[in-house]
Amino acid sequence: MDATTTTPDTIEAALARLSAAWDAGDAAAYAREFTTDATYVIYAGIVYEGRDAIERGHVPVFEQWQKGSRMRMRVRSIRHLGDDVAVVLTEGGIGTRRIPIDKVQTFTMVRRDGRWQCAAFQNTKKNRLFIRMNRIFDPTR
Repeated sequence: MDATTTTPDTIEAALARLSAAWDAGDAAAYAREFTTDATYVIYAGIVYEGRDAIERGHVPVFEQWQKGSRMRMRVRSIRHLGDDVAVVLTEGGIGTRRIPIDKVQTFTMVRRDGRWQCAAFQNTKKNRLFIRMNRIFDPTR
């Protein structure tokens, strides 16, 4: 490979950068994985609008109540809506020791100038009681 050849970015690489930034506690690097006009919704219903708000909102997360935490994420599906847009469904969690898979996330990913970034993010905490009840009433799930 010569110096002019570049490796194309992938959605998986973008998610790995996001996870690495979380693990490093780096709010600026974490926010760079989002578009400038991204929306970011956490399971408590708090909404951050724009990359700057995402970064500001994560400074106290990384410096205080989630300091030293790590992110665990597994991709459930990637559905391309076009060459440069995809909806990604993941399961994951954060923690310092054992990291539970206790949340479900939806990422709307866009590719701009060859780089994948998140344009919209939704995080939902799994409710084990409701999951069990749903399985009772809908055994096909």
